[in-house]
Amino acid sequence: MSRSRQPPLVTGISPNEGISWTKVTIRGENLGTGPTDLIGLTICGHNCLLTAEWMSASKIVCRVGQAKNDKGDIIVTTKSGGKGTSTVSFKLLKPEKIGILDQSAVWVDEMNYYDMRTDRNKGIPPLSLRPANPLGIEIENFEQLKMAVSNLKKQANKKNEGSLAYVKGGLSTFFEAQDALSAIHQKLEADGTEKVEGSMTQKLENVLNRASNTADTLFQEVLGRKDKADSTRNALNVLQRFKFLFNLPLNIERNIQKGDYDVVINDYEKAKSLFGKTEVQVFKKYYAEVETRIEDLRELLLDKLLETPSTLHDQKRYIRYLSDLHADGDPSWQCIGAQHKWILQLMHSCKESYVKDLKSNTVLHSPMLELDNDMRPSAMIHLSQTASLKRASSFQSGRDDTWRYKAPHRVAFVEKLTKLVLSQLPNFWKLWISYVNGSLFSETAEKSGQMERSKNARQRQHDFKKMIQEVMYSLVKLIRGALLPFSLKEGELRQYGGWEMKSELSGQWLTHVIQTVRLTYESLTALEIPNDLLQNIQDLILDLRVRCIMITLQHSAEDIKRLAEKEDWIVDNEGLTSLPSQFEQCIVHSLQSLRGVLECKPGETSVFQQPKTQEEVCQLSINIMQVFIYCLEQLSTKPDGDIDTTHLSVDVSSPDLFGSIHEDFSLSSEQRLLIVLSNCCYLERHTFLNIAEHFEKHNFQGIEKITQVSMASLKELDQRLFENYIELKADPIVGSLEPGIYAGYFDWKDCLTPTGVRNYLKEALVNIIAVHAEVFTISKELVPRVLSKIVEAVSEELSRLMQCVSSFSKNGALQARLEICALRDTVAVYLTPESKSSFKQALEALPQLSSGADKKLLEELLNKFKSRMHLQLTCFQSSPSPMLKT
Repeated sequence: MSRSRQPPLVTGISPNEGISWTKVTIRGENLGTGPTDLIGLTICGHNCLLTAEWMSASKIVCRVGQAKNDKGDIIVTTKSGGKGTSTVSFKLLKPEKIGILDQSAVWVDEMNYYDMRTDRNKGIPPLSLRPANPLGIEIENFEQLKMAVSNLKKQANKKNEGSLAYVKGGLSTFFEAQDALSAIHQKLEADGTEKVEGSMTQKLENVLNRASNTADTLFQEVLGRKDKADSTRNALNVLQRFKFLFNLPLNIERNIQKGDYDVVINDYEKAKSLFGKTEVQVFKKYYAEVETRIEDLRELLLDKLLETPSTLHDQKRYIRYLSDLHADGDPSWQCIGAQHKWILQLMHSCKESYVKDLKSNTVLHSPMLELDNDMRPSAMIHLSQTASLKRASSFQSGRDDTWRYKAPHRVAFVEKLTKLVLSQLPNFWKLWISYVNGSLFSETAEKSGQMERSKNARQRQHDFKKMIQEVMYSLVKLIRGALLPFSLKEGELRQYGGWEMKSELSGQWLTHVIQTVRLTYESLTALEIPNDLLQNIQDLILDLRVRCIMITLQHSAEDIKRLAEKEDWIVDNEGLTSLPSQFEQCIVHSLQSLRGVLECKPGETSVFQQPKTQEEVCQLSINIMQVFIYCLEQLSTKPDGDIDTTHLSVDVSSPDLFGSIHEDFSLSSEQRLLIVLSNCCYLERHTFLNIAEHFEKHNFQGIEKITQVSMASLKELDQRLFENYIELKADPIVGSLEPGIYAGYFDWKDCLTPTGVRNYLKEALVNIIAVHAEVFTISKELVPRVLSKIVEAVSEELSRLMQCVSSFSKNGALQARLEICALRDTVAVYLTPESKSSFKQALEALPQLSSGADKKLLEELLNKFKSRMHLQLTCFQSSPSPMLKT
């Protein structure tokens, strides 16, 4: 087909952009000869012919359809010119979502409208129905923040423009309405002037009224039935449309029974937003029923919240539900208060249970306290049930081994009490932290209650601090009532005590309790509870440590007191029994058992910081030393029949001057004295000094005082025992001198020429040799000390006897000089200044030898005596100790 005209050409479009159904004006050339010549119009690929209105060959008006492309050409097709071209394009914008309450200058397509009020998706919570992001972007950096500010300004400007902006946007609509009204007006004027019957509009009105009356007469019954049907239909529509509200009370009950509290809360929030302020009576009635059900649910949730015991997860869940339901008061704070009372009740119930069990004499076993295991906290620093309680000292071997596996009631109570606190307090503390930071509440509830909580924040913190202090106070007082009742007042003792103290706990169990309380403190510290709230526990630990030291030292004194029963009188090479070693081991083991108690953990202070404690520990340490000294004194003074010495043995290298020791040999009191003296010497030189070093190593105070007092007591005992032994041995020898000298009516004035040393002196020397043998058999180191003292006693008596003689004959003086010199030369190695002075005084009391013959005779007789008594006198030839202690 040949074309008679040029193809259409689009040269302009106004507006050149817009959303779907925007009215546009197309301008150009050869756009058709008339409405029938226009056979095609596409904008951005969408056919707009149905809405096109041909105005002239250079103008067409139409509406933009829902195009596939965002931007495209405007193509006009005519019969006369065919398919045309375009020099301009149109940009299709995405339509903005307009809510049901938003103003709009154009007609809104409601086909895809989403009515949120009738939404039946119960899984969507009310919090999801929020406005879009007002910033219009996702915030990631500062540049985007600038863009966000710009978007906010644009939105503010749009709101300020008000209705004027909507008038501008719908200006074409107003123009169309104006054109339509003008056309009607022109038509009326063209129909002519008014006639008698009235104007055309008046006649039209009359016709319409007559038609309406006739129709009403004809169809009144039909219309009545129609109105009734419409009413029924409207009622059914209302029931169908608002069945959510009408079914809500029953649905709430069913969901509560199933535990679907989230669904109940979502439905309630939806009903409240739709019908909370309704004036329709039927809606009011049903909504009141919903409120009744919700109030019952609030009471149910509050009861569950305050129910104990309960997990932290459940508590948070119920608090969140109550917050979403806008429950009166502060349910979370009520939960904290209930949990606080529950913990206190558990603690006191635990005490009452153990006290009752103790009074009923029921043997309580703690879970197998494995003594060799370490006490280590777990991930939650869970309190271990084990402790290191082994006591390695030999003096405890007589106890029944089962004592380690039977925990006393009070120890088991402390274990259970601390475990109970550590199982309840962490959740209690976390509940408070969640309350403070608002994580207990949903976002809506948090915003609504934030102002109220901020007002009470300071008071709530003060009240919770008092709660924690009360729990810590009760924990400490209950432990004190069980272990340190003397530290409580009378009123406190009635509330927190009640234990029957039949016996004091041993130091080992107190050590175990201290470890338990320390782990409890570490666990509570890990919860980040402020240190000032835990100070009571630190004070308790300090008092327990001091008490443990006191009890351990007291028990050590009792154990040391029983060491006398274990003396076996077996003497080693140095003249010592095992008693000093056992004593030192007992002290060392006691101090080792206190090592963990004396050690200061983080936050702890030294047990010796208080002067009173220093003095008490010092006095107990002195008491331990004096108890052992008293033990030695008891051993030295026991009657012979009370000591079993059938197992006595001596060093095989020591000379047996008594002959063979057989099985029936028993120690004499003198030998026991010697053994105790030997032990005393060793204690003074070694043991007491070693013990002082151990005290210093464990940071004991007043060590110098302990050593001085102990040494003084030991020296006093040593001196007393030594004097007793010298008295026992020296008195018989000294007493035999005078009768021996004057035996056979001997007279210094009338005697024969000396022929040798008389028998009384030989007998005295033999007795001295016997003492030497007895001492040497026990302890070589005691020989010089003992013999020196005996020689002093003998020399002093001999000097006295010589000075008592009125006169000597020549032979008497020679005889006396011979015997004095013989005795002096024989024991020369054991002479002391005192004995030398006595011998000198004795010789000065004698007449001097005048002739050389007498001197020669004296020398011969001395040599003869020494020669004949050589074997007996051999024991006096060894060198004594450089220091002779008297």
